[in-house]
Amino acid sequence: MKLYLDLVFLINIWLDFLILLTVSILLKRNIKLKRIILGSITGGLTIFILFLKLNNIALFLFKFIVSFLIIITTFSYKNLKYTLSNLGYFYLVSIILGGGIYLLSDTFAYSSKGLLMYQDGVNFNYFLLLILSPIIIFFYIKETKKLKNNFSNYHKVDIIYKKKIYHLNGYLDTGNNLFDPYQKRGIILVNINLEYNLKDIIYTPYETLNHKGLIKCLKPDKIYVDKKEFTNYLIGISNQKFKIDGIDCILPNKMKGELK
Repeated sequence: MKLYLDLVFLINIWLDFLILLTVSILLKRNIKLKRIILGSITGGLTIFILFLKLNNIALFLFKFIVSFLIIITTFSYKNLKYTLSNLGYFYLVSIILGGGIYLLSDTFAYSSKGLLMYQDGVNFNYFLLLILSPIIIFFYIKETKKLKNNFSNYHKVDIIYKKKIYHLNGYLDTGNNLFDPYQKRGIILVNINLEYNLKDIIYTPYETLNHKGLIKCLKPDKIYVDKKEFTNYLIGISNQKFKIDGIDCILPNKMKGELK
């Protein structure tokens, strides 16, 4: 088998560059491009490991040391937590990219004749590495940011009403600007069966773009969001199911600043 060291070296640098760039974007490290390129070249030099006769343990330690050097070269050393966070994401993105390339290579780089599978050649594999790897990284960054932004709005909510505790999954909706116009209390919309008396209902007017009306509200004994106690809030009873899966209550936008 022919081994083109210059080509393997360039591919190594290219993949390390994509991985380091992804880590920088996801963790918002604001690293200069030249530092990422320098780190990529450091990683590309691992090609010379092909000429070393190492056992599995020594090989593992060597790769870990090289990874550590790549991270230090790219992001510098500020503290151990900072460095380990960078290193962890470096490995995570490497696994995602490697798995994506393997899947595509296994799917498209082989042809079949009946039950016989054979490889079309290495050129298509190079195409996968050089062209499709940025696409994999792009979608990974996009979906990761989407999940991060979305799930950062999920909160554990405990509502105590009439000495009964309701454990709920809450979602902070910036579009929920409902509040009590009389005492300026924010309204948490819930979609569960609460046991209450009609005399305890506080009818609160609300207005949206297309609708006006009254919403049934209750004054809870206590409210805890992520184990932090909140006061001056009402519980609004919603008869409509929430479109967000697994959510029992919608937290108001007013609560956003208090959750930080």
